[in-house]
Amino acid sequence: MKLDLSEFQNPYERTTRDTWLIFKILAEFVDGFELMRRVDPAVSIFGSARLKANSAYGKMTERICETVTSTGFSLITGGGPGLMEAANKGARRGINTYKRRFPKDRPPASVGLAIQLPFEPSANEFVDLEIKFRYFFVRKVMFAKYARAFIIMPGGFGTLDELFEALTLIQTNKMERFPIVMMGRNYWEGLIEWMKKVCIKQGALSQKHLDLIHITDDPEEAVEIIARHYTDLVSLIQKRKDFKSKRKPKSMSRAKTIKKPTKKRKKS
Repeated sequence: MKLDLSEFQNPYERTTRDTWLIFKILAEFVDGFELMRRVDPAVSIFGSARLKANSAYGKMTERICETVTSTGFSLITGGGPGLMEAANKGARRGINTYKRRFPKDRPPASVGLAIQLPFEPSANEFVDLEIKFRYFFVRKVMFAKYARAFIIMPGGFGTLDELFEALTLIQTNKMERFPIVMMGRNYWEGLIEWMKKVCIKQGALSQKHLDLIHITDDPEEAVEIIARHYTDLVSLIQKRKDFKSKRKPKSMSRAKTIKKPTKKRKKS
């Protein structure tokens, strides 16, 4: 049986199209890097766009994000509705608090990394800095690269995707280890118990992998976990700088310079 491939795209045309696609992807990376470098230090938060902003989880999201930004961290969300809207709303209140406390400092930002989707046409009204992406994988890089911690609110496939990708990257040493705080014990404890009873028991995971995760219902505790890690990180960086400054620079050459004897002039 011979297949008729005449209706399929010419391989040369496909290769040409894919080559030009590289420049679109590169442009998104450049725009993202240029805009996101101003938000460090930041915390990325993930959660459902379907759960209402005025729900119990929405109110929890507002409280934790207000606490995060009031301590000086910028907040990175998906920029959409639901819990992401609650996150940016709480972040804005925290930013206003930070401005009143430290009027001379550069304030944190409420960032929305929007994705082009038919059911999410634009970012919510509480976003200060909106960056639109066409490609999910470019957006995912921005979430991870500029975050000092992840906060995982109740959510669906997208939230679970971000959670398990972060755990995989940290487990394989492809990303710096940082806190992953899961908010909502009633929502997440079933998942954690399944991983303990099934994954660990059958040897697919070890307990140290689950030690990367913190579960709480208390926004203050979540921010304390993040702040403690960030303080330790800053302290470690400073220690490395101090160590390097104490090291004596190596001489470029061990050869000794020999001075030529100067001839004495005879007196006339």
